[in-house]
Order: sequence, then structure tokens, then C-alpha cells
Amino acid sequence: MPDLIAVALPGGPEFVEVLTRTWDAGDAVLPLDPTLPSAHLELLLDRMSPAALVTDEGVTRLRGGQPTEPGDALVVATSGTTGVPKAAVLTHAAVEYAAYATATALGVADDVRWLACLPLSHVGGLSVVTRALHTGAGLEVAPRADPAVIDRAARAGATHVSLVPTVLRRIDPAPWRTILLGGSAVPDDRPPNTVATYGMTESFGGVVYDGLALNGVSVRIAAPVGAPADEPGPIEVRSPTLLRCYRDGTDPVAANRGWFRTGDLGTLDPGTGRLRVVGRADDLIVTGGEKVWPSAVEDALADHPRLGAVAVAGRPDPEWGARVVAWVVPTDPASPPTLEDVRAWVKERLPVAAAPRELVLVDSLPRTSLGKIARGRLE
Repeated sequence: MPDLIAVALPGGPEFVEVLTRTWDAGDAVLPLDPTLPSAHLELLLDRMSPAALVTDEGVTRLRGGQPTEPGDALVVATSGTTGVPKAAVLTHAAVEYAAYATATALGVADDVRWLACLPLSHVGGLSVVTRALHTGAGLEVAPRADPAVIDRAARAGATHVSLVPTVLRRIDPAPWRTILLGGSAVPDDRPPNTVATYGMTESFGGVVYDGLALNGVSVRIAAPVGAPADEPGPIEVRSPTLLRCYRDGTDPVAANRGWFRTGDLGTLDPGTGRLRVVGRADDLIVTGGEKVWPSAVEDALADHPRLGAVAVAGRPDPEWGARVVAWVVPTDPASPPTLEDVRAWVKERLPVAAAPRELVLVDSLPRTSLGKIARGRLE
């Protein structure tokens, strides 16, 4: 049976070489962040049970390694923000389909050259590498999403890149033919050469581009019969790119008759079929019987002149059931906004229930390696 090989290498040619060599040997790869604290790395290795670990110091054989199935290509840890993440087992067939589905959606050209600069331990960066390998496109792998490196790659001939919105704001987007955006909320004022992607580890990255499903992919809202069309419901996807199972053997796809329930809520436009993602189901705040989406409040506060950054979540409240709380990084710590300022700003743009009832001033917001707000770590 094939082995699972953990690879904890910085982004660069060495990672690509180890990936292709491991695949050529018939084994599967577990990409890991080389900067992980040792305690967390040990915990992941214990949970994922690889047979060996490759680092910049060499190869270490590990005890208790559990094999994978023939045809498995990758085991990728989900980007959970709390606790120990799951790990999606993805086949070579799924990875190959994802590469060609993207190529078809974006258009095929002989001079396509991808820059992979997002973490290779997540599908946002890893899928760029596998896409180039399968389609024969050019590839440059950078160790991190450094704005100077990204701009330099564009000047040197790179044409396509995957980024998160926080990085997009720090670069010149004009030279790029296509910029795929994912990982967190995409700004409304994004440049015309960007594509908003929706996907997850379990689908090996984006399977919906600018609201429309890629070829061979289906999206549905698993709402109760008779629910209003504009009422957000659970988003489910069916795709050739879906995971075979999780590393522990559980199969969320077979359990739902071929559909994967994403954990997000959204709507489908009845006329265009475009998907609109509202937010994570567990992020929804129900305050005084009213539903409030943190992302909507964050968008409303994005242009507040005294807010450098903001995150919104709910806290238990004895009167309202839950209250809307805003964690704010002031633009000027010496003159921070008041709760009254923030509430008034939101009430001009959203229903009154969305106005925060508590304000927490912080120096920075907890984020994942892809720039997502880690709501579970807000305190």
C-alpha cells in the first residue's frame, strides 16, 4: 500500500521536486507549514500518521505510519481556526480535474505562467503548483506572499496568481492577466482582472468562479421546502474534485448522497444561477430574534475613517440572546472611536439590530495564515 509522506519545506523548487518525486514513487503527500510550533507539528503528525517527514534537514522515518489508498495524491489539513484541523484525502483524479477545470474557465494560452506564493500547506497555494504541473504551464514558487516579490514576478513574465484580498491591496494588480481571489471576503471594488473564487480544502480549492460553478460542478442550497428564495440556506457542492474521505476514514460525501455540505450559508439567484455566500453557518448572530451576519457589519464598517481593521462576532447576552461585538484596531490609538460612533455608522447602513452593542479596542486582529479573521480567537 502507498505511504503518506509529510513534507514541511518552505515554498520553492525543493517542495515541487519532493512532491513530484513522491508521486512518482506512488506515495501521497501531506504538506505541512514548516514554521509550525514543534508541539503543534507533533500533534498533527500523530493525528495524520505519515510514514516519514521531509524537512530541510532531510528525511525522518516515523513510527506508526498508516498507508493511504492507491490513487491518493494528497492529504491536506483543513484551515480550521480552532482545535485540531481535519485532513482531506484527495485523489490524483480530483487534483487533475481541478487543474483542467480552472484552465478551461480562465482560457488556455501557451504563455501562461503561474506564481505560487500562498502557503503550500493550504489549497490556495498548493493548487497553483498542481495546476501548473498538470497543464504544463510555467511556474514560479515564492516562499511567501511578499508584495515586492509578487510585483517583480509580474514584471518578469508571470501572468496568473492566486492571492487573498489582504495581499491584493498591497500590490499593483495591473500587470497581471488573471488574479484569483479567495480565502476571505472579496472587496466589491476589486480590479477587473480578478476572479472571486469559492471553494474549500474538501473541494481542492475554488469550484465556483464569480458566482458560477465550474464545468462538472453543481451547487445547491439545501433549504427546507417552501423557504423563500432570498433566505440564506446551507450551501452544498457536488464536484469531481471532492475529497475521497477524511484521514480518519469518515466520508461526508457518501453520507450526503454525493453532496458535500460546506458549512457556509448562501443563496442562488433564480435568474442567473449565481451563488452569493453570506457567511459561515456558525458565525450567524441571532440577537433579539434578528439575524445578523458578521461579514455584513464588517463591510459596513470598512470605510469608517477611524477604524484600521475590524472583526465582528457574537457574545452571549442575557437580554438579547446574543449581542453584536466589534473588535476594532483604531487608525489612531490616541483617538479611538467610541461605541456610539460605531453604532451610528452601522445604523446608517444596516438594520438597527446589526449595530454593535459592545466595542473592544485591540492592537491587532487574530488571523489565519491565509488572512482570514480567526473568530474563534477573538477575546
